[in-house]
Amino acid sequence: MKVLIVDDERAIRYSLKEILEMESYQVETAENGAEGLQKASKEKYDAIFCDIKMPEMDGTEMLVKIVEEGIETPVIMISGHADINTAVDCIKKGAFDFIEKPLDLNRILITLKNATDKANLVTQTKILKKKIYGREMVGESEPVEHLRDMIQKVAPTAASVLITGPNGSGKELVAQSIYQLSERSMMPFVEVNCAAIPSELIDSELFGHKKGSFTSAIRDHKGKFEQADGGTIFLDEIGDMSLAAQAKVLRVLQERKLTPVGGDKEITVDVRVIAATNKNLQEEIAAGNFREDLYHRLSVIVLKVPALDQRKDDIPLLVKHFTEQICAESGKPVREYQPEAVKMLQDRPWPGNIRELRNVVERLLILGGSPISAQDVQDYVM
Repeated sequence: MKVLIVDDERAIRYSLKEILEMESYQVETAENGAEGLQKASKEKYDAIFCDIKMPEMDGTEMLVKIVEEGIETPVIMISGHADINTAVDCIKKGAFDFIEKPLDLNRILITLKNATDKANLVTQTKILKKKIYGREMVGESEPVEHLRDMIQKVAPTAASVLITGPNGSGKELVAQSIYQLSERSMMPFVEVNCAAIPSELIDSELFGHKKGSFTSAIRDHKGKFEQADGGTIFLDEIGDMSLAAQAKVLRVLQERKLTPVGGDKEITVDVRVIAATNKNLQEEIAAGNFREDLYHRLSVIVLKVPALDQRKDDIPLLVKHFTEQICAESGKPVREYQPEAVKMLQDRPWPGNIRELRNVVERLLILGGSPISAQDVQDYVM
């Protein structure tokens, strides 16, 4: 493991370096904050020890810049002239821990192990989340590039987002992309398919219930909003939600409070809401099926996902992507397509959008030849 020591006292730098090298750590040093920041920006370290009192740039300033630049290395602050207020201030600004001089060997090694263990856990969590949520948005067409740009702008904010677009166009993928790029990416992402929950169970699913509140309530149940506390809730097909449930969702958005079914105490929640629908909510409002006040709460930002027929230039890339994905999942070699086959796929209509295209690719890989020909497309798709 690689460690950086930043201290203006040469004796401290080299004694700490010697200790850590004896424990098989690879160690580099810097004699001030400016040099330390430069090294931390260029190299990947597993941990950084940083003195507070230094010339040019002190340790606190270096810590703040490390956090601002998004360097995820845990920083352990060290000082011989600090009090408890200084230590608390450093932790608030993003330090992993604080150690007083003279340095204690056991404290150094234990703190370093804890810091690297936490960093490894964060990395593993990101890898697992990428496996779960990491489906990439494939395409280079103008509508897709515009959508990517909007996601980049919207994701870091706390604004509610309404995603519109036809079935199978990738609204869920857009929601997951916003979540992954947001400041809540280490907190829960809870998905709710509003169309799949029976109307009589929607209150319990969204807001939870207390034991004994109805016949089958044999234990307390935490609702989706409470499960998502601190993170993001994705309300898919929100246009299918009942008016009664809409009123309760509106209250949660306005007051950040909810009451479980059968409960008498309010629960405070902090949740970012991303909603999606394939319906025209303006028409649903006019028909009396959707609350206008809820629509305005949800639609701070509206992202429109294009239908596949609006981005046919992306079909060759999507076919290649799905082919590689499906072949990898099945453990089979990647198959090729004749240019005429891809052209036929580009020219046909896609009412089922991306979802339909993936199913078609899978069908061709099962039934088609090698390479997949225009005749295969004619036989199994057209």
